[in-house]
Amino acid sequence: QVQLVESGGGLVQAGGSLRLSCAASGRTFSRYSMAWFRQAPGKEREFVAASWTDGRTYYADSVKDRFTISRDNAKTMVYLQMSSLKPEDTADYYCAASLLTGAIFTSGYNYWGQGTQVTVSS
Repeated sequence: QVQLVESGGGLVQAGGSLRLSCAASGRTFSRYSMAWFRQAPGKEREFVAASWTDGRTYYADSVKDRFTISRDNAKTMVYLQMSSLKPEDTADYYCAASLLTGAIFTSGYNYWGQGTQVTVSS
């Protein structure tokens, strides 16, 4: 069982930066692939970035070269550094965990945080 708590959301101007954090419970954190998803109002939840247990990271095309996912297994934390933010990045951002490697769909993740809101003003 993994419990996830996101933080770091807020209001930022376009072009700005923000870092999201996700604190995970459990002593087996390193065995989990971690990902960030987001959901804008009226839209489906979509994949943003993943850090898989084989060491690979993967990004949605829409955030590639702007966002960076990282993890600290010793602190059981995962981060999403977001830069060059755009109004279309506005959404609730969710941290997710999975024992699978390579998943980019919501169905591949078993554990979810409650979300943190990011608003990018133009």
